[in-house]
Amino acid sequence: MVPIPAEYLPDYWDHCSAECNIDVTCLLPNGILVPLNVGYNATFAEIKEDLWEQAAKFPLFGKLYDMSVYIFTYINSMAEREKLNDESRRLCDIRPTGAVLIITECRGEKADDSINISIGHLIGKRMNKIDSLVSFGTIKSAYFVGLQEFDALNSSEINDFRFKMRRMGDEVAQSRLKQTWVEQLNYQFPPRISRCSFVMNETLSEKRNINIAVKFDHQYDYYEARNEKELMQSSYTFNVPPTIKPKKLLELILAKRAITLKTRNERINEYVLKVCGQDEFLIGDNQIFEYQYVQDCISKDITPTLITLHIERVPVLSNEYESLDIIRYTPTYNSTNTLRKKKNSASSWNVNDNFVVKICTVSKLNCDPKKTFEIGVQAGIFHGGKSLCQPKRTIDCSIDDKYECKINADLVFDIQVCNIPRNAKLCFVVYEVNKYAKGTKTKKTKDSSKENNFLNNPLAWANTSVYDFKGQLKSGAMTLYMWAYSEDMNSDEVLHPLGTVVSNPNTEYSTTLTLFMKSYLKDQTILYPSVETIIKNVDSKDNEHETEKIEEITTCKKLLNEIDNLYEAHDQERKKIWALKNHWRKTEPEVLPKLLYCIDWDKREEVSEVLTMLKMWPKLPVEKALELLDYAYADQEVRKFAVECLYDVSDEDLLLYLLQLVQAIKHELYLDCDLVNFLIKRALYNQQIGHYLFWHLRSEMQVPAVSVRFGLIIEAYCRGTQEHIAILQKQLECLDRLKKSSDLVRLRKDKEKAKAALQLFLQESSGEIILNHLRSPLNPMYRCTRIKSEKCKVMDSKMRPLWIVFENSDVYGEDVYIIFKNGDDLRQDMLTLQMIKIMDRLWKREGLDLRMNPYGCISLEHRIGMIEVVLNAETIANIQKEKGVFTATAAFRKGLILAWLKDHNTSEAALNKAVNEFTLSCAGYCVASYVLGIADRHSDNIMVKKNGQLFHIDFGHILGHFKEKFGFKRERVPFVLTHDFVYVINKGQNSKALEFKIFQDYCEKAFMILRKHGNLFISLFAMMISTGLPELSSEKDLNYLRETLVMNKSDEEALLHFRSKFDEALSNSWKTSVNWTTHNIAKNNKT
Repeated sequence: MVPIPAEYLPDYWDHCSAECNIDVTCLLPNGILVPLNVGYNATFAEIKEDLWEQAAKFPLFGKLYDMSVYIFTYINSMAEREKLNDESRRLCDIRPTGAVLIITECRGEKADDSINISIGHLIGKRMNKIDSLVSFGTIKSAYFVGLQEFDALNSSEINDFRFKMRRMGDEVAQSRLKQTWVEQLNYQFPPRISRCSFVMNETLSEKRNINIAVKFDHQYDYYEARNEKELMQSSYTFNVPPTIKPKKLLELILAKRAITLKTRNERINEYVLKVCGQDEFLIGDNQIFEYQYVQDCISKDITPTLITLHIERVPVLSNEYESLDIIRYTPTYNSTNTLRKKKNSASSWNVNDNFVVKICTVSKLNCDPKKTFEIGVQAGIFHGGKSLCQPKRTIDCSIDDKYECKINADLVFDIQVCNIPRNAKLCFVVYEVNKYAKGTKTKKTKDSSKENNFLNNPLAWANTSVYDFKGQLKSGAMTLYMWAYSEDMNSDEVLHPLGTVVSNPNTEYSTTLTLFMKSYLKDQTILYPSVETIIKNVDSKDNEHETEKIEEITTCKKLLNEIDNLYEAHDQERKKIWALKNHWRKTEPEVLPKLLYCIDWDKREEVSEVLTMLKMWPKLPVEKALELLDYAYADQEVRKFAVECLYDVSDEDLLLYLLQLVQAIKHELYLDCDLVNFLIKRALYNQQIGHYLFWHLRSEMQVPAVSVRFGLIIEAYCRGTQEHIAILQKQLECLDRLKKSSDLVRLRKDKEKAKAALQLFLQESSGEIILNHLRSPLNPMYRCTRIKSEKCKVMDSKMRPLWIVFENSDVYGEDVYIIFKNGDDLRQDMLTLQMIKIMDRLWKREGLDLRMNPYGCISLEHRIGMIEVVLNAETIANIQKEKGVFTATAAFRKGLILAWLKDHNTSEAALNKAVNEFTLSCAGYCVASYVLGIADRHSDNIMVKKNGQLFHIDFGHILGHFKEKFGFKRERVPFVLTHDFVYVINKGQNSKALEFKIFQDYCEKAFMILRKHGNLFISLFAMMISTGLPELSSEKDLNYLRETLVMNKSDEEALLHFRSKFDEALSNSWKTSVNWTTHNIAKNNKT
C-alpha cells in the first residue's frame, strides 16, 4: 500500500516548526501545477512572488495576468473551501490541508459580451481565428486581432498591459458616474480654450467692444413662439467687451428676450451658449475672447454667431456603465518584494562579461540556391538610431536544398553586459553573398573579404530588445520571424535599428532566425537596476562647481546650436558640452535635447549621471519636450521626463501634436510606457482627443508591426468610455457605406452616369439609415442629421473622390461638405497640413497673421480618408477657364487672377481687403512650400477664395521630392511666385511697388521665425519616420529641412540665403508658367 504523503496527515502542521521549509503544491488557473519550497513563516505575498517567478519557467505562463489579479484559495481544517484576502498572513497561521494552494482569478461580474464584440469590431477584426502566431520580441502577435485573439496570444506582457489599462479605464469610468451635468458636457464637448496670440491681443486692443450675434434654438423656440414674427425676433446682436464671460452674456440675452417677447421666469442655469453649426459650447469661467471660435471669427473679421440652447436640447449622453467589470486586486508589498528580488536576482551592472549571442539557424530563405553563393548574418546593438559598438557578423555559410542554413556561431560584441542600457535593441540582418551582381539591390555594400565580383545583398531583418518588459536580461532560445528587406529602404546601413521589435506575423513564409541568448549567472535572473538604485550609487562628488569660463561657454553654445539628430559633434566637443551640464540646467534648460546627444549611452557612468540630472532638470515647454520623443531618444527615463513636461499642456496643443505623439508610440520598446498611459488618460477626459486618438490608431490597423499594440490601446480607450462606442460604430458604418459607393461609381466611366448611380445608391433606405444622425469623422463637432444625396457628386480626379453633403443638425448651421477619398494615401497631406497649422501658430505668436488655411484632413483606413471642402474657392486653372482664356498661353496672362477678384469684390474697399488677404496668404504659402519642399505645384492644386485668400492643396510630394521627366526635374524654382501673383500683390502695377516690398518683408520675417524653431520641425518629422511614408523613410529625408532652414548658418547668413532663393523664384517664374501651360493642355477640365 502506498503511504500517505506527510502533508496530508491530520497532524502534519503540528510537527512543523519555524526552522522547517514546507513543500507547497500550487495549482495555477492555466492548469499548471507548480511545486514550491517555502519557509514556515512565509507570508502569502512572499509565496505569490516566488510562485510567479517559478511559473515563468513553466509552459503557458503567457496565459496568466498580473499576479495582483489572483487570490489564494485553500481547504481549511473543516474541509471547507476558503478564500484568502489578506496576503500579509503567514502560511503557518492558515495551515492549508495537504499544503495545497489553489490560485483563482478574482473579478466582479463578467462584462457584457456585446461590449467585447463592439470593441472587437472597432479594433478592426479581420480573422475568424488566428492563422499564425509570432513573437512580439518575446510577445506573440497576430496580423489582425479581436479581443478573443488577445487572450489567445499567451503573452504575459499583453496580459499585464491589458490588466493595468482595464483597471485605469474602469477607475475613470467610475469617477465619470459621479460627474455633474456640466462636467459631462465638458468631457463630451470640450470647449476650445486658447491663449491669445500677439496678433489677437493687438486686434482686441484696437477694439473696445466686439459684436456677437445670438439666436435662440429654432426647434425649441418653435413651440414657444406665437407667430413667425416672434420667432424672427429671437435673434439679437450684442456689442460687448471681449472680457465678458458666458454667464454674463446669457444674462444680457435673456433680459433682452424678456423685453422683446415678454417672456418670464427664464433662468440662466437652464440655458447654454453654443457655437452656430457646431456642437461646441461656451461654458465655464473664461472670458469670451479666450474661446478659439471667437478668436477665429475676429481673425477673419466676421461676427461670431452663438445659439442660446435650452439644456434639455443639449445632446449629452448619460453615463451608463452596466457592464463595468471592476477588477479587484490584491495589494503588493513593495518593500518585501524588493528584498526578496535581491536574493534571487543580480544586477546587470555587476556582469562584466562581453555580450554574446549565438546564431543557430536561418530557414525559409527567399533566394535561389543556384545563384546565391553563401548566406551570412550581421548583428548590432543600438540605442535609438545610434550604434553602441561595432556590428558583428557570422562567417558566410552555404544553404541546403531546403533553403536552410545552419550557422551555430557565437557573436561576441565589444561591449560588456554592464554597459548595455535598459532600452538597447539587438538588430539582425540576413544577407546573401551573390556572385551575380546584376539585378540585386545596387545600394548594398561590398564585402571586403570576398573578391570584387561578390555583393552582400540583404534579404531580411529583425530586431528584438535586449531586456524584456520587466527589465530582465533575455536569455535562452529565441525565434525571430524576419521582415523582407525592402528595395526602397532609404538607408546606407544594412541593419535597421529604427524598425520594429515585433516579429513578422506571416510566419509561414517569412525567413526564420533562431538564436540563443547566453545566461551569464547560473540560477539567477539578471535585472537592470532600478532608477533609485542607480541614482543612489552615483558618485556624490560635487559637480555644482564647474569652471565656467566665458570663452568656453560661448564656444560650447555655438557647438550646441549645430547639434541635432543629423549632425553629431566630435568626442572632445561633446565632453566639453557635457561638462557644463549644470550651467545649462541653471541658465538654458531648453538645450536639454541637444545636450543628450553628447551622452555615450554605452557607458553606465554617464547613464547614471543623466538619470540623476533629469531629477533636477526644470520642466521644458511643449515644443522642446516633443523633441525628446523622437527615435533618437530611446532611454525610458528621458521619455518619461518628456511626458511629464506634457502633463500641463492644453487640450488644443495636445490635439495639434497628437499625430506625432501617436507615431512616437512606435519608438517605444514595450507596451506599457508613460507615453501610452498619458495619451489614454487625456483621451478619457476629453472625448475630442479620444476621437482623433482612435482614428489615428485605427487607420494603421492593417500594418502588421503595430496591429497588436494599437489594437490594445483602442481596447483600453473603449473600456473607459463606453458611451463613445456607439458614436464610433456609427462612423465606421458610414465609412463602409461610402467605400461601397466609391467602388460602385468607379465602374461608371461617364461622369453623369456615375453621379446618378451614386445618388441612387445613397438614397436606398438601408443606406440612408446608416448615413443619418452621425458625427463627422473629420470633425466630431459637426453633427449631421441626414445625407443630402441630391447634392452629392463624383469628382474628376483619377481616384474618383466623392463630393458628399450632409445636413447640419443645427437649423442655423450651414451644410457639412466633405470630400471622401478611396485609393489615395492622405497621411502625407495630413502631415503637411498639420505643419502648416503649426507654422501659422508660431507666426501668430510673433505678431504675424499670414491668413493661412490649413483645412481639415484625416486618414481613416489604408488609403481611405476625408478632406474638408473649402467653399467659395476656385483653382487657378478654373479661374483661367472662367475668364475664358483657358488656352496654352493662359498661364502667361498676368491679369486674370486680379480680374477674377474684382468680379467678386466690387467695391474699392473690398478689393483692397482681398488683395491684402492674397498678399499675406501668398507670403505664408511661399515660405511654407519652400521650407517643407512641397513639390508638384501647378494650376490645379493652388486655389484662391473669393475673399482673396490663397492656399495650396494636394501634398503628394514633400521634402524636395520633385517630379522628374526624362531625368530632368519639372520644377526648378524654390517656390511658386508667378508674375500673375506679383501682379495681384502690386494691385496691377507693372513695376515693383511698395506693396511688393512689404510682401517680401512678410516672407523674410516668416522664414526667420520658422528657422528659430527649426529643431522642432526636424523632430516632428523625425517622429514620423516610422509612418511608412515613401518620402519620409530615413534620416536622409530630414536633411532637406536642415538645408532649407540653413541650420548651420548665422541669422544674417540665413537671411541672405533666403533672399537669394526669393530672387531665384522671382526671376525664374517664367519656368513655372511653362510648367503650368503644359499642365493646362493636359488637364483641360473643370471639377
